[in-house]
Amino acid sequence: MADIRILLTDKMIAQLPTPKDGWYLVRDTELKGFFVVVGKRKRTFTIHGDLRRDGKRASSIRVSIGDTSEMSTRTARATAKEYLAQISQGKHPKATKDDQPAHTAEQVPTRLLAETTLREAWQRYLEAHLGRKGRSEKTISSYRDHVERIFMDWLDTPLRELGMDPARVAKKHDEITKTNGPYMANGSMRTLRAIYNHARKTNRSLPPDNPADAVDWNHEERRDTGMDTSDLKGWFTELAALDNPVRREFHLFTLLSGSRPTALQEVKPSNIDFRRRTLHISKPKGGKKRAFDIPLSREMILCLVRAIRFGRKMYPTQAQNWVFPADSESRHVSETKEDRDTLSKWGNDLRQTFRTIATGAGVSEFDAKLLMNHAVPGVNAGYITRHTLLEDHLRSQQQAVSSAMFAALRMTVADDQSLRDWLGYGAIRLGILASSKMDNDNGVERAARRAA
Repeated sequence: MADIRILLTDKMIAQLPTPKDGWYLVRDTELKGFFVVVGKRKRTFTIHGDLRRDGKRASSIRVSIGDTSEMSTRTARATAKEYLAQISQGKHPKATKDDQPAHTAEQVPTRLLAETTLREAWQRYLEAHLGRKGRSEKTISSYRDHVERIFMDWLDTPLRELGMDPARVAKKHDEITKTNGPYMANGSMRTLRAIYNHARKTNRSLPPDNPADAVDWNHEERRDTGMDTSDLKGWFTELAALDNPVRREFHLFTLLSGSRPTALQEVKPSNIDFRRRTLHISKPKGGKKRAFDIPLSREMILCLVRAIRFGRKMYPTQAQNWVFPADSESRHVSETKEDRDTLSKWGNDLRQTFRTIATGAGVSEFDAKLLMNHAVPGVNAGYITRHTLLEDHLRSQQQAVSSAMFAALRMTVADDQSLRDWLGYGAIRLGILASSKMDNDNGVERAARRAA
């Protein structure tokens, strides 16, 4: 949520919306540097100012004043003025009395930097790195979980203490491994390592050796949970039995596209170009700069048509904005996990399946990477225009993968009533007729007819 600027009062603060995730700032229009940090659980009066040395900015600090539920805005504003005045004189507002005489303009920045806590370094990393790099909400949420849950007891610990005691960090890794598992232990330590490295760029008083380097990393095996064509018959039968047809089409499209589930959750009808036979993914992993178009096979078009048709019938309001609508807070499919006893493979299992079957269908590794929006290594790859390949070559490769998947079902569809009702030719014809009756325009109907 973007920062807000208002005249801070008790009444205005009480009316501020609580963020669904993370936090946002509400800045005071009257006093520069005075604001409220609004989080999911609490709201904190805070000030931000620049410590100066010889008339130049030496460092920037943020100091919490107090919880909005425990003090009035008038009291907080008076305290903020006092703190900002001290900062303008080169003094830290929360310095101890013993430290006060030593607060010369020369000494303040070094002391402050040395006392940077994990909480402060994390906020700086979040704003200056993750935010500016346009990292996805899922990525940021993962980092936040590591810092605010796994390292909750260390939030107010100075980074210098951790840097000077790598054995403490290594012991923490061992503890996390036992309580949360090896993957979480490694992941949280990578987050700590990244935050420490980022903090040291502007704080040379920190020990140069990253304390996370003392960790004995857990062995991580690549998770190979994909299927081959012989496994698809059983999986399609499981999928056909799902009660929710929108979720059924979501899982099928995940398989057919090899895309990350999070990228497909927010697909809108306007992202589909049935004429060009493409689906635009505007916010994939890596942010908007990695946006790309997925070429659509015949089976993928029919899958989208069914999803739209079912969505408009089950969730008429939500379906106006989402291809995979749901009765959820986000109004689209957001939780994609299924009970393994009901559906044995979902999520990234299907992404790995796509890669496996693409290889068997004769699709080159390079083309498979392009279809899945993987980074393509090598200098020459940068000169290849994806748009040029998209119209003919990549679409034919996409069709080859889809055909290989459905080839394994030819006899099964004829023998299995649930599959025949879902994917049989008669079901396709009924779907076309239903689409034509429901749509004001015939775009979906025409797409279904062409694909059929």
